[in-house]
Amino acid sequence: MQITQTTIYKSPIKLKEPFVISLGPLEYAQNIIVTIETDNGITGFGECSPFMTINGESMDTCFVVGQYLGKILKGKKPLDIEGCSVAMDAIIYGNSSIKSAFDMALYDIAAQEANQPLYAFLGGNNKKVLTTDYTVSIGDKDKMVADAIKIKDRGFQIIKVKLGESKEKDVERIRLIREAIGMDMPLRIDANQGWDTEEAIETLNALAPYNIQHCEEPIPRWDFMELPKIRKQSPIPIMADESCCDHHDAKRLIDLKAVDHFNIKLGKSSGIFNALKIIKLAEQTGIKIQVGGFLESRLGFTASAHLALTSDNIIYCDFDTPLMFVEDPIIGGISYDSKGVVTVPDKPGLGVAVDEKYLEQLTKVVIN
Repeated sequence: MQITQTTIYKSPIKLKEPFVISLGPLEYAQNIIVTIETDNGITGFGECSPFMTINGESMDTCFVVGQYLGKILKGKKPLDIEGCSVAMDAIIYGNSSIKSAFDMALYDIAAQEANQPLYAFLGGNNKKVLTTDYTVSIGDKDKMVADAIKIKDRGFQIIKVKLGESKEKDVERIRLIREAIGMDMPLRIDANQGWDTEEAIETLNALAPYNIQHCEEPIPRWDFMELPKIRKQSPIPIMADESCCDHHDAKRLIDLKAVDHFNIKLGKSSGIFNALKIIKLAEQTGIKIQVGGFLESRLGFTASAHLALTSDNIIYCDFDTPLMFVEDPIIGGISYDSKGVVTVPDKPGLGVAVDEKYLEQLTKVVIN
């Protein structure tokens, strides 16, 4: 089997309301969809959601770099995922987001060829219950409280709160949210690199009474050498996000004893191939994992959900952003119930496709 054609689409989708983190607001999911076709009729789907302030990519850069990747992969064997990964890395450094879309499509092809759902192809099973949180954007405290109440009333079982502004404001936000929703509902926080070391330690200790499940990326990613100090003094478990992109980062954090948990996102790891390496390292050291993402649609998060079924060390899911879109062009794929429980398809491959009418209206480039 050989790759005969790749098509790259720009896929901007408006959000119902701005998604705001400490790094800034987003009004659109500026995504890229990739389809890879083979000479035996199998088509693989992939998607990425580049995040300029995290992985240094945009929809436009991915559209251009994707053309280099499509050309280098033309004629290659899609089942040789390692060889394709090496080829992509050889043609250009970094660009983990767009590489993840190609990686996803290759795994979709491989699992379809094996006539297995992707999770089974990866050695997993569909016995685990996957439950996503739902995120409260950072902003005015009254709106954050109202959003938390709304999420609870909708039936979601876990809330994630974006923080990272200042100790005083962030502690007040959590105090008010806890007063509104009670103490029992699991609450996760994500500072998105917003604090410095001392502020992180002070804030995390001040938040100790509020039953926080874990805190993602408390300080700037480049300051990772301070994470062991924070972890030692924090009553709340620390999760690496922006500081843990690939398996090399994971190994460094393990050696430093820097964090309690990893947050795997395919757009950071360059896809499933490297994400599996992170999982292996975590399993060897007992580190627990969250699988999350950026602003992918149900296409990208379907791949993430398959991955989440491959290891007992994966205990947290952060799959909520497709629920924030004004439109959903995805056919098949994961579904959500009213409590945030995610169902993964049992069809071969990802079990997902994209509405042809939606694709027809998008800007695209074909490499054949």
